[in-house]
Amino acid sequence: MRLTAWRAALRIARRDAMRAKGRSALVVAMIALPILGVAGVDVVARSAQLEPSEKVARVMGAADARIGVGQRGDIVLQAPNPDDETQVGGPGRDGQPRAKTPEEKRSADTEPADLIKELLPAGTKLVPMPAGPRTTVTTKEGRMTAEAVEVDLSDPVWHGMVNRLRGTVPAQPNEMAATQEFLNQSGLRLGDSTAIHGLESKPFTITAVVEIPADLKRVELFARPGSVIAPLAQADPERAAAPESRDTWLVQLPAGAAALDWPKVLELNKYGFAVSSKAVLMDPPARSEVPLYQQPGRQSYGGIDKMTIAIVGTVVGMALLEIVLLAGPAFAVGARRSRRQLGLLAAGGGDRGHVRAVVLGGGVVLGVTGALTGLVLAILLVAVFRDNAEQFAGRRFGHFDLQPLDLLAIAVVGLVTGLLAAVVPAFQAARQDVVVALTGRGGTKPPSRIVAVLGLIMIGGGAALALACAATGTAVVYGLLGGSVIAELGMLLCTPMLIGLFGRLGRHLPLSPRLALRDSVRHRGRTAPAVAAVMAAVAGAVAVGVYTTSSTEQQRRDYLPSAPPNTIALYAGWGPTADQNRLPMMREVVEGNIPDLGERADVWDATPTAKCSPGAPCGWVQVVLPESKRCPADGARTPEEFERLHTDPRCAVNRDRGDRRSTMFGETLVGDAALLHTLFGVRDQAAEQALADGRILVFRPDYVENGKVDLLVTDPFDQKKMREDNNYRPAERHVLADAVQVHAPTPFGNAMMTRQTAEKIGLGTRAAGSLWMPAAEPSDKAYQKANGSLAKLDDNAILTVERGFHPDVDLITVGLTVFAGLVALGAAGIATGLAAADSQQDLATLAAVGASGGIRRRLSGFQCGVIAAMGSVLGLFCGAVPSIALRIFEAKDRASWLPPDQPAPDPVIAIPWAELAAMVVGLPVVAVLLAALLTRSRIALGRRAA
Repeated sequence: MRLTAWRAALRIARRDAMRAKGRSALVVAMIALPILGVAGVDVVARSAQLEPSEKVARVMGAADARIGVGQRGDIVLQAPNPDDETQVGGPGRDGQPRAKTPEEKRSADTEPADLIKELLPAGTKLVPMPAGPRTTVTTKEGRMTAEAVEVDLSDPVWHGMVNRLRGTVPAQPNEMAATQEFLNQSGLRLGDSTAIHGLESKPFTITAVVEIPADLKRVELFARPGSVIAPLAQADPERAAAPESRDTWLVQLPAGAAALDWPKVLELNKYGFAVSSKAVLMDPPARSEVPLYQQPGRQSYGGIDKMTIAIVGTVVGMALLEIVLLAGPAFAVGARRSRRQLGLLAAGGGDRGHVRAVVLGGGVVLGVTGALTGLVLAILLVAVFRDNAEQFAGRRFGHFDLQPLDLLAIAVVGLVTGLLAAVVPAFQAARQDVVVALTGRGGTKPPSRIVAVLGLIMIGGGAALALACAATGTAVVYGLLGGSVIAELGMLLCTPMLIGLFGRLGRHLPLSPRLALRDSVRHRGRTAPAVAAVMAAVAGAVAVGVYTTSSTEQQRRDYLPSAPPNTIALYAGWGPTADQNRLPMMREVVEGNIPDLGERADVWDATPTAKCSPGAPCGWVQVVLPESKRCPADGARTPEEFERLHTDPRCAVNRDRGDRRSTMFGETLVGDAALLHTLFGVRDQAAEQALADGRILVFRPDYVENGKVDLLVTDPFDQKKMREDNNYRPAERHVLADAVQVHAPTPFGNAMMTRQTAEKIGLGTRAAGSLWMPAAEPSDKAYQKANGSLAKLDDNAILTVERGFHPDVDLITVGLTVFAGLVALGAAGIATGLAAADSQQDLATLAAVGASGGIRRRLSGFQCGVIAAMGSVLGLFCGAVPSIALRIFEAKDRASWLPPDQPAPDPVIAIPWAELAAMVVGLPVVAVLLAALLTRSRIALGRRAA
């Protein structure tokens, strides 16, 4: 065709789109929806990805470097960013200790801050990193735990690390800045006062609200230098301790000084300093120049890992397929609605090429409009909900990043794939009979069994390919993506046959849904594309949902709680000022401030001797395996001996004994039946009787042999002997005691006994604290009240609440989840709307024979509901394949980093049944309601086919 013919075709397509504005809007929406999802995820991902300068600001603010003491008197090997990896101590030869270098000797004999100034140019300024105690502070309701640090926020060096949101930075010793999360939890506001534990007579006024961009959920207070640490030390010298973070400084070089380049970083490493340099982070050295990476026997990471490539490849590939499957039905409906106009074009002398050009021209016009609409909406949505996404993920974007090439590529890909989706409808329109097109009649063909069989083969083969490649780690990206795409295309080929199978359910349904189901079967040509569109959108949402739910379940399994959920633990504390004799009053305070605590379980420590003063170290008691079951490598004295002995089968058994959860009270506890109920979840008469009879209850397998358990009793450390003898070890003795093995649903400890049993076998006991397990988690208000009252009674008391697992989320996951759900919901409504628009002639026929508006609305609603229901069900399988395959490969990838003798972890696959059920039920319900509401009560009767 000549260029003038294409211009005419585009003009006709544009006029047709303007003439049928409603249908054109639906087509544009169907094309824009996947573009919106992909572009939205791209903007979120790009914005969350920090530029080198932004990474530097998060690490060291406006400083030139951050220097920390790795180990005085030793060498440090580090990655260009020491936060990625740092190793203290260089390798020796043949396993022999390495002789100290002059730099290491100088490091051991010189104060770190003085040494840094000697090694850097004159005039270098060192700013200590924020330091201060983690303590309790007063709140609106009582007290809560927070970190109070000293830092001069008026110094611009902190900009990027700590940013002021509102108010004025502290200028006086009695002023503080607080993070927004602290204000949210404490109930305080700007201008209120709070007091640090130990400095109650000198409250601080909150003058500013600040944020830490790298961690928006940090609970922290910022005071002027010299206003917290020194006053605390003066008020209570025994409790004062040097803050650990004082060994890290921000470095500001003098004007004109050379930047801290990689050779200078390596020089500082020789003195035991780990260095984050702005110059190095902005321009990292080659891998061959990093001594850490050149150590013999080191395993290379090799850049981007396979798991990242597999996830990115799968997401991009499935997104492109979703665009095609969503755009195809839109153009197919448009071509069918324009078949009379296309028939007139053919009758007026136009050949098949002209007809194809008009349909493809419609694809260009509507594709461009849809792509631009999707891009604009994606940018607006991310901009509007940016703060919500950042707060949910707990960290700020680097900046609102719009990559023109990315967005242009997404628009072009959307246009091209939309145009390709219009190719099949264009050829179908060009091949239609002119008389049939002019009369508006369309023939229907029965579904091909051969195509259906081919589809079944593709479904099984594609799923098997994806799962096999994931399980073996072979050609993961191509196999996983290719298998998932083949399976989804196979489901697409099976759709006409499956629609017929769904139609058999009509005999069991009332009139309106029965007519809708049979109508869908009769008009497979319009039903199948709409079902495919819903299937593609649901598959994307299911894939994201299953993968993120499985990842969350993996985090949940890796999480080690300190007690059963909602458990409140009161611990008397430790140290020279701890006084366990105050525990009765502490228990009264807790029970008086937190309602509905339930049964109380008191806990005692098992001690080597009966005499143990309050607050003094008393040693510990633990159960050990019988000698015949112990791993011989546990007593190895040299690495060579360990390598020789750890291959013993008993060592493998010891590794597989399950999680070793324990509380702050230790592994061997002393208590009564209440402790057995609360901490271990055991309510067995036989176990309680054994406990009362003086036997030790052991909750780990294989520890009891011949009715006895071996207790290893260790005396407390003697600090004087430790300083005098490097090989000093406290005295140990073994005690055999009667025991019984008991299964505990919540084994937060290895064993427990009563106080009478401990005294019987020659051990002592000392009160340690109490546990409660309320039916519901206590409120922050009640917890803060109890904490405030306890602080007035005893400085050492510790009150904790096991609040359970809280998943970690990132901005990219948030973006994927939100936009996948949005696309699924929108696609269901738009696809069913297109199908409803295609069935207007049927509704007109019903109106002509006297059907009421209610019947027509119900029929239209159930027609759309049937399409949404079938697409949702088919989308469940299509979305499950890539997500399950990715989880299998992730377990395979994790196993590659484990020692050869350690078993590979099983893949964790969690199905979000509630969310999937809501999708399968919710999408059809939404489609039914929308279609019923939008169907007109009165339909204008148009020209009917002869």
